[in-house]
Amino acid sequence: EILLCSDMTHRMVALQLAHACRRSHSVPEAVLSSLTKRTFAAAASTTASLDRIRNFGISAHIDSGKTTLTERVLFYTGKIKAIHEVKGKDGVGATMDHMELEREKGITITSAATYCEWKALGMAHHLNLIDTPGHVDFTIEVERAMRVLDGAVMICCGVGGVQSQTITVDRQMKRYEVPRIVFINKLDRYGADPFLILGQIRHKLGLTVQPLQLPIGEEDGFIGVCDVISRKAHYFEGNQGLEQRIDEIPEALRERAEELRSQLLEVLADLDDTFAEIYLESEDVPEDEVHSAIRRTTLARTFCPMLMGSAYKNKGVQPLLDAICRYLPSPVDRTNTALNADDENEVVELRPTGEAPFVGYAFKIQDHPQAGQVTYMRVYQGKLSQRDQILNMQTQKRLSVKRLVRMHSNEVKDVGEVSAGDIVALAGVECDSGVTFTDGKQRVSCSSMFVPDPVMSLSVSAGRDDQARFQKALRRFQREDPTFRVDVLQDTNETIISGMGELHLEIYCERMRREFKVESLQTGQPKVNYRETITLKTAFDYTHKRQSGGRGQYGKVMGYFEPLPDEDKPDFKDGIDFVSNLSGNEIPPNYVPAIEKGFRNITAKGLLAGNPLIHMRCVLEDGAAHEVDSSAEAFQAAAAGAFENFYSEAGPVVLEPLMHVEVTFPSEFQSQTMQTLNQREGSIQGTRAVSSETMLVEAIVPLRRMFGYSSELRSVTQGQGEFSMEFQEYEHMPTNKQDELMNEYRKQRQQERL
Repeated sequence: EILLCSDMTHRMVALQLAHACRRSHSVPEAVLSSLTKRTFAAAASTTASLDRIRNFGISAHIDSGKTTLTERVLFYTGKIKAIHEVKGKDGVGATMDHMELEREKGITITSAATYCEWKALGMAHHLNLIDTPGHVDFTIEVERAMRVLDGAVMICCGVGGVQSQTITVDRQMKRYEVPRIVFINKLDRYGADPFLILGQIRHKLGLTVQPLQLPIGEEDGFIGVCDVISRKAHYFEGNQGLEQRIDEIPEALRERAEELRSQLLEVLADLDDTFAEIYLESEDVPEDEVHSAIRRTTLARTFCPMLMGSAYKNKGVQPLLDAICRYLPSPVDRTNTALNADDENEVVELRPTGEAPFVGYAFKIQDHPQAGQVTYMRVYQGKLSQRDQILNMQTQKRLSVKRLVRMHSNEVKDVGEVSAGDIVALAGVECDSGVTFTDGKQRVSCSSMFVPDPVMSLSVSAGRDDQARFQKALRRFQREDPTFRVDVLQDTNETIISGMGELHLEIYCERMRREFKVESLQTGQPKVNYRETITLKTAFDYTHKRQSGGRGQYGKVMGYFEPLPDEDKPDFKDGIDFVSNLSGNEIPPNYVPAIEKGFRNITAKGLLAGNPLIHMRCVLEDGAAHEVDSSAEAFQAAAAGAFENFYSEAGPVVLEPLMHVEVTFPSEFQSQTMQTLNQREGSIQGTRAVSSETMLVEAIVPLRRMFGYSSELRSVTQGQGEFSMEFQEYEHMPTNKQDELMNEYRKQRQQERL
């Protein structure tokens, strides 16, 4: 009970009492050490120096134990006084899953931020932690977290290993150059094998990874880890693993531990020249030099240290916290840049110091029941205090900072001032996510994050009495989530919402009903976001000529349409590529932007089934203009006419999104599960045994066939099957399915004309 004291005064009294009891040998040394660490960590000032701040996130595939690990981090750092499980029997739920829907479904939907203190290397470190979702539908939450964090912990399940979303998370960490620690979780589960997972990480992710630990015991006999650097064994005992006992490595594991230590030193010597000299000159390399080499190579992203444990069984979390403080970067270890707002070609390096002009980046907004809109912000440069005036670089409007807060899940705590390197939140400030704020002294704008395109759409409507709340919810969700799009069809006045998948849209519809009281909400059938493209190179020659009573319209364009080569497709994922090869002055240069605009506008809606075009290049080679009748509007119309008249000659086709699907199920249901994928036009890519009782199958399946799959999978596996999917690529649609889609589009157009 003493260990769980949350009040600081009571905890200090408890610590004094423990010291007194220790003199009479009634309190174990490890318990005293644990209590001391939690006490000092909770008491430490949040104004830690920059080199002792760690901004990091926890990311992984769905159901790898991210939120469970975060709960233990908060408990061992003294931030919370009791552990609650995800979808726990006590009805409370994990701290970071603050939304009612998250606790009901047992998944993380939005990234949640918190802060805590941990004493490592004899000093208190301030930790800003973001727990991210694992489901691919909410991948934007991981994206924006990686955009502002200095480091990350990538979790891999000790049984499932590297899965589809693990690969996505790896891609995001590489995109934003985020150093990481790998943590192999769930070693208490049957079939867990950290060294099998190590091989998968090296092979599938291409990372240089080496374990710093060796598990003691297997599966339900897992009791601790061996530290191969210090050559000590760590056991996690007592109430909820609070008591960390350090002992000698068991005799049976010493040879294996020495082997892993030698491999670690060799890898570090290959990667780090400074360490290579020490390694060659010393028979027994000092521990401090090993740690320093790991830190240097981790920051350089040439190496990833691997730790292991079981968050659910309260094992291995404290060494992970030590590793976060020891190896992951502080704000001074990262180079952050922005663009000059007056010249976007000029890159400006941001200085992580409180003396420089203020620059902050708003990476996420959230509607809070008490505080109003809460805007999460990473402070890159300078200081920020309450009542300061800051400038929104997007709108060029100044606003006053009325309230500055730290977020602990859904709880807010007021702070007076923050400095460079910290992550805080502004309460009551109206802005969009992805906005840069400055104090006006330095005109810079932080680069935006990568936002994937929506892959699924759904029609929604609400009754007249709920319209105001319905529209408010749509506006709010659009500001919160860049992957949530809203369109109103002009012909039918139908509201279409688009997102990253079925679950993504389902969650937002449920939030409308619960949070915004839109009880009359109605939804239509989900729709796939198809694309169109061309397959043949086709020349165009079109003249737009219109004569009325006054000034006429004249514009002639000549050139060709062609499919983009495969090597150019990654650079033009959205829309078309326009190239002007004009050599003379037949078309005045000031009309070229209008021609490009005409092509881009008309290709936003293809003629086969009304879908946007991709992977097409429009090349303008020649044309003609009239000195009186030509105008920007005339050439824009000429471009549109060229597309409408010559599109059919270019071999147009419809492209559909293909999804990479991973299904996990009990081995006894293998034939039934494979049949469900085959029936949905799935192409099986491979199967493997996750454990002696569990199988995993990978398949490529058209998104149009994935609706309702979760219900079917649960039915054929007696509720034990799980699946995840992410966008793979756009591919030509089968001819018969394309004809069906085109016929449906023609009927729809005919009805609209009536």
